[in-house]
Amino acid sequence: MLIDTHIHLDAAEFNADRAAVIAAAHAVGVERFVIPAVTLGNCAAVRELAQQLPGSFYAYGIHPLYVGQAQESDIAALRGLFANSGAVAVGEIGLDGFVAGADPLRQELFFVEQLKLAREFDLPVLLHVRRAQDRVLKYLRRYRVRGGVAHAFNGSPQQAEAFMRLGFALGFGGAMSYSGSLRIRALAGSIPLEHIVLESDAPDIPPAWDSQGRNVPANVAQFARILAELRQIDISAVTQQTTANALQVFGL
Repeated sequence: MLIDTHIHLDAAEFNADRAAVIAAAHAVGVERFVIPAVTLGNCAAVRELAQQLPGSFYAYGIHPLYVGQAQESDIAALRGLFANSGAVAVGEIGLDGFVAGADPLRQELFFVEQLKLAREFDLPVLLHVRRAQDRVLKYLRRYRVRGGVAHAFNGSPQQAEAFMRLGFALGFGGAMSYSGSLRIRALAGSIPLEHIVLESDAPDIPPAWDSQGRNVPANVAQFARILAELRQIDISAVTQQTTANALQVFGL
């Protein structure tokens, strides 16, 4: 069994064939999904979807690229949701230094407040970290949480080590499939397997074999094979360990 630790199954890109997408994933052994919210407004959708899918789980959070449309009162609303739900993580939260025009101070405000929620409810966090690894690490050291996943990790070996010391697993998926992603592939092949989880981020980050298409959770099975090749180990070892890692991270 494989776990897709980060998938936006509620996205409109799946509205026409969501059931078929899920069935295709099950057919190749991708049987569990963690579905994060990105705004307060889609928390109900990810919860309802996860509750309809056996073996699926959900997280609540405000994505850094959506803080511009969020209200500070949304933090109190999130607190109420966490107090009355079965969410397994706070996410997707974090910082993004890639998109032009993003407000870094507002991102940091919402990031810190959501780290506080993770501490309050003793939940792991699903991190969005894009061109902001050191800033994210600064806040993680200041507001210690129980760990989580650095989603779509693309930092340096030194930054990877820092996240792992703070109790985080590193998420690998579509970017690892590109032969030109030298740093990501080197990290995937060298860091302790006990700190790696697999993810699709579907419908985003499509793999090399369908770079202009839609990513789907079934691709996680191929990501497992790529990881096994990079590490020169049997795929069964990758499947067993990454699944165990995910179960531990989310307390499942």
